[in-house]
Amino acid sequence: MSTTVIQKSISRQASMEACLFAIEKAEELNISINVSVVDNKGLEMAFLRMEESFIHSIDIAKDKAFTSASFGFPTAQWTEIFKQMPHLEQGFSNRNRLIPFGGGLPIFEDGVKVGAIGVSGGTEEEDIICAKYAIEKIGLK
Repeated sequence: MSTTVIQKSISRQASMEACLFAIEKAEELNISINVSVVDNKGLEMAFLRMEESFIHSIDIAKDKAFTSASFGFPTAQWTEIFKQMPHLEQGFSNRNRLIPFGGGLPIFEDGVKVGAIGVSGGTEEEDIICAKYAIEKIGLK
């Protein structure tokens, strides 16, 4: 029986690159965002804020990344979960740091969750576009 666990996690370099790529896409979309990348446990590895982004979106971006890392699926999936199981919405939507709308995506390498990214500042769709672009550009899924 093993007494230790070895886990893979996103590097600080890849985390910063992902933030920069998300901002690159935001500039292309002509929006201002905040972007956070966390490791496989949901601990922040990198954060960037565009100068004109919404200040309130800082915590939303961080919480989107945290939510996605902690559950291992996109934050937008909560909408469907709540539709299928409405009794969960009351309890889960009141949880500290849980964001139940799009813009948070897990980051996988070879099927293993290594982190997550959270983007906030655009529409839900724009946030998702920026997050997906960043993940693709760093060569992960």
